[in-house]
Amino acid sequence: MRLHQLTVTAFGPFAGTERVDFDQLASAGLFLLRGATGAGKSSVLDAVCFALYGEVPGARKGNPLRSDHADPLLLTEVRLDVTLGGRRLEITRSPEQKRPKRRGTGLTTEKPQTLLREWCAELADGSAGWRAVSKSHQEAGEEIRRLIGMSRDQFCQVVLLPQGDFARFLRADANDRAALLRQLFDTGRFDQVERWLGEQRRGHEAKVQAGLRGLRDLAGRAHEVAGPAAEPAGGWVPGEDGPPAELADGLLAWAAILRGGAAEQLAVAHSALAAAESAQEAAQRHHERAGELADRQRRHRAAVLEAARLADSSADLARDQQRLTAAQAAVGVESLLRLRDGAATAHRSAERTERERRAEAGADPAVDADGLAATERQLREQLGRLAAARSDEQRHAELGREQEQLTHERGRAEEAAEDAQEWLVGFDARLKTLQDDQTEARAAEARVEQLDTRRTELAGRLDAAARRDALRGRITQAEGELLTLRERALDARGHSQDLRERRLTGMAAELAGQLADGEPCRVCGSAVHPAPARPSGAQVSAEDEERARAVQLRAEQEAGDAESALTALRVDEASAAGAAGTQSVAELREALGSVEQHRREALRAADGLGLTTQRIAELTAEQHKQQSELRQAGEHSAALAAKVQTLAAERAELGLRVAAARGDAPSVAARSVALTSLADALAAAAGAARTGAETAARLGGAEHELRQAARAAGFADPEAARAALLSSTELSALKTRLESRRAARDAAEARLAEPELVAAAALPAVDLPMVQAELQAATTRLRTASAEENTARERLAALARIGRELTILAAELAPALERFGRINRLAGLAAGTSGENVLRMRLESYVLAARLEQVAAAASDRLVRMSGGRYTLVHSDDRVSGNRRSGLALRVVDAWTGIDRDTATLSGGESFFASLALALGLADVVTDEAGGMPLDTLFIDEGFGSLDEQTLEEVMDVLDGLRERDRAVGIVSHVPDLRSRIPAQLLVKKGRHGSTLRLADRESA
Repeated sequence: MRLHQLTVTAFGPFAGTERVDFDQLASAGLFLLRGATGAGKSSVLDAVCFALYGEVPGARKGNPLRSDHADPLLLTEVRLDVTLGGRRLEITRSPEQKRPKRRGTGLTTEKPQTLLREWCAELADGSAGWRAVSKSHQEAGEEIRRLIGMSRDQFCQVVLLPQGDFARFLRADANDRAALLRQLFDTGRFDQVERWLGEQRRGHEAKVQAGLRGLRDLAGRAHEVAGPAAEPAGGWVPGEDGPPAELADGLLAWAAILRGGAAEQLAVAHSALAAAESAQEAAQRHHERAGELADRQRRHRAAVLEAARLADSSADLARDQQRLTAAQAAVGVESLLRLRDGAATAHRSAERTERERRAEAGADPAVDADGLAATERQLREQLGRLAAARSDEQRHAELGREQEQLTHERGRAEEAAEDAQEWLVGFDARLKTLQDDQTEARAAEARVEQLDTRRTELAGRLDAAARRDALRGRITQAEGELLTLRERALDARGHSQDLRERRLTGMAAELAGQLADGEPCRVCGSAVHPAPARPSGAQVSAEDEERARAVQLRAEQEAGDAESALTALRVDEASAAGAAGTQSVAELREALGSVEQHRREALRAADGLGLTTQRIAELTAEQHKQQSELRQAGEHSAALAAKVQTLAAERAELGLRVAAARGDAPSVAARSVALTSLADALAAAAGAARTGAETAARLGGAEHELRQAARAAGFADPEAARAALLSSTELSALKTRLESRRAARDAAEARLAEPELVAAAALPAVDLPMVQAELQAATTRLRTASAEENTARERLAALARIGRELTILAAELAPALERFGRINRLAGLAAGTSGENVLRMRLESYVLAARLEQVAAAASDRLVRMSGGRYTLVHSDDRVSGNRRSGLALRVVDAWTGIDRDTATLSGGESFFASLALALGLADVVTDEAGGMPLDTLFIDEGFGSLDEQTLEEVMDVLDGLRERDRAVGIVSHVPDLRSRIPAQLLVKKGRHGSTLRLADRESA
């Protein structure tokens, strides 16, 4: 992680916009943030933390982020340019804050905002620039957290080393130290393992206890099912506890004894049930025979009583027979009675209808039907004469409607003429306005052509300026790469020359290596080689020299290619700079935007030219149309006026003829309707009079026939015959009653003659209640025996089922007990409660102790240098008393005395550099834990004032060593001695209107 630039606006003590160029500050490795107390040195670190995590360090989390000195219209914002994981990012954040409303008075809340951008060497348009990555708080935060590899708390402890906070780890007790280590190293997963093991132990224990409870429950159920009568005299007793294995064996044996007793009880109950069934069957047969005899005796008694009752009702039977005979004689007169009644009803209806029709027609009751018909014919003739008058009346109404329509049409023609005349009055003014608009649009068209030329020029210069800036960035990068390649080529050249010199030095050993027994030496010619030179351990061969030479040539070639490419980039940059001129990309972009704005305005004005020309043509055409309509409307109005006069004369003549025809009626049609209605009423009255005469004649004939038929049937008059009549239902019921009485008399006589009834009546009466009591007693004994047999069977089945369940549960409980033993042992070890855990350390504490040991080792490397070789830090895993944690203690070893002691015995200055060493060691271990991401920028906030000059020098040497691998260290302090030691400085100056930032050198300090 490397910081490049920080920009803060209205943040903390900074009222305006302040920028910090970390690239310039970190070029020397060490840099100093200084200023008066309360000026805002730590606020710079707060801004860095806020940009990365959206929050400030924990100790200052509650402080307001917005500056009290800032202008209300200036919003708080922090922008950080940083490299994370090899990616150049720009992070912009603004917190939730109050701002003045844009409309009205008062304040409104501005929501927090986040913008994450990434620098790209080539965008979609081919240029270099920033590319938006995300505007989401959560998405941007997750991406930054992934690239940093640390949480906010880890970052503050490792990178910022906050004021008064990095010594907290040295002074903390075991519990506080464990909390901090857990936070930094995320060891919560080991605590989760401890809790998981505890939960597993409790779960397995619950299963074992559940199994034991199940065994006891089954034993209780078996005891309840068996009952006290089946319980064995000795053996296991339900409710007694013991070892689980013995408990299961005792239960299984006890259950087997219970099942044997239950089987014996079932055999006894089965025998008793068979005897009860035989006795009940005999009682049932005796009950059935007694019931049959009692039924015959009852039927004989009922037949005797029925015969006596029928003998008493013989007089009623004679009366019913006489009434039946009279009713059958009256059947012949019934049809004539109905005929006479129908004729009377029809005559009464005809008389009522005749009276109603005469009243409707207003006719005299003395006038007969023929007189009414004559009056109707006279009215019909008069209606024929009114038909011609009705045609004249209809024509008179049609002429009125036509006259009214022509009058309305004439009014519309006059209104159209007035509208056309009114439109023509304003024609000249509208035409003049459109012609002026046409002139302005043509002028705007000319301006568009001029602005197009200017826009093309500025666009070309903007592209050239963007290309120029991109090439400058590439040139800077290429220069760095060229420097690296040159250094690599020099290194390769030096390595090749070194190998060549070493090969020349060991040439004798190389020649000796080519000697063979019996062959002459190439140097001295001797075939005997008594003491050939031996190669050294770093002997260089010709192949080594050739490979080094090839690497040198390749490195020099790459450096030459890079130099040629750099030259080409510089030529392209010069060409682009000449085309772009002296203006920057922002200035050219602003100028181009202005031209684009003017061009759009001119285009909008010029776009109206075609529309204006079209509207002029449409207005001229409308003028001709309105003139034509004005002329046509005048001619049409005159023609309509003449036609209205003609229609009025014809309508007056028709009105005279219609008035004479309608008389007193409102119209001819109304008079015709009235005469038609009267003629119809007279016709109906005449018809009703003829119908009345006909019904009177039919009524007289029906009465004569009825009198003759009644005398023939033996009745004195028709009314006597009517009284003897019965309805079909009554007649049928009377016949049925007579037949039923005769059948009942015959049936009673037949039953009294049956032999079996006569024999049963001769026997003594049956005592049926006593027989039923005997059957009920036998049935009760059978039910009791059956219930006892069923109970014995169910008891045996239940005991067998419980025995099987006991066997299965005992088998399942054995592996559960074994698993519980294993998990109980593991949980005790992890929780530190087991006797096997000698140190009594929990699993998480053990892991934290291992991390603390790494931290102490890393811190001691620097503490030895800071303390002049006197102090080292060691980790102690000794057990402690009380509730404090074991294994998280720190001791300081004093090399001068050889004694290790508590860190609390260190002096103030010693505590500072010991804490600093511990914090730096903690930073190294956390960095390795986070994946080894390089931390190129590190801050140390305060604490140097407690050091003497010698110790300060040693501490500065250690901090200066942090610059290895291009690491930059920022020290936040107002110690005067540091101003002369650290050249690069950032001055925080406070004032009445807020603090400001500026770069300062050692001389200005």
